[in-house]
Amino acid sequence: METSEIRRLIALEDTHWWYRERRAILRRELRGLGRPGRALDIGAAGGGNTRVLVEAGWDATATDSCESAVETARRRGLKAVHADARALPFEQGSVDLVTAFDVLEHIREDDLVTTEIARVLAPGGRALIAVPCDMALWSEHDDAVGHIRRYGRDSLTVVVEQAGLSVDRLWSWNVLLRPLVARHRRSSKGSDLRRTPFLVNAGLSVVVRAERYLPVRSLKGVSLFLWARLGR
Repeated sequence: METSEIRRLIALEDTHWWYRERRAILRRELRGLGRPGRALDIGAAGGGNTRVLVEAGWDATATDSCESAVETARRRGLKAVHADARALPFEQGSVDLVTAFDVLEHIREDDLVTTEIARVLAPGGRALIAVPCDMALWSEHDDAVGHIRRYGRDSLTVVVEQAGLSVDRLWSWNVLLRPLVARHRRSSKGSDLRRTPFLVNAGLSVVVRAERYLPVRSLKGVSLFLWARLGR
């Protein structure tokens, strides 16, 4: 992703419905894990998700390939390292949890990223990955933010399992708003990373939060989430 787009993301993530709900998902998923250990947040931008990890008791480090993003994370009081996700500067088996939200789709050699995730995880370590799904939703937004691909369930599973990780759970997110997103993206001109009017933001927040209580995870959405572990 271009530096300008990362800066837009950082400016939006505290209030934008999309990023707020994804942080809520991360908080809920962390509750199902055991005792917090060492965590690595890959492609962390300004560290929005890293802060959630720290709040949950994890010894978390943010990494990003954008130096200004790393500087922002550090100004927020987070541990942050400038790094390429294809060659992480961490020892083998040194972390218990890896998060990678909207990372794989930006990198042509996505298999190198999942291989690095597997390498740095300790035995039994877990990875929570989120990606945009379904090439049918491809639009100028994807081009503008530097996407190489959108994933299907099968293609995401393959790149994770080929790295030596076992998939525990795979589900769709942003299902209810998919028709609206599809319609908007057909006419979109460039990146969707822009501030949303207050009432629109509030309304979209209500809709996407409703997915917490509805059995829609097996349907087509806008994103996919995946839990994987090293070992069975």
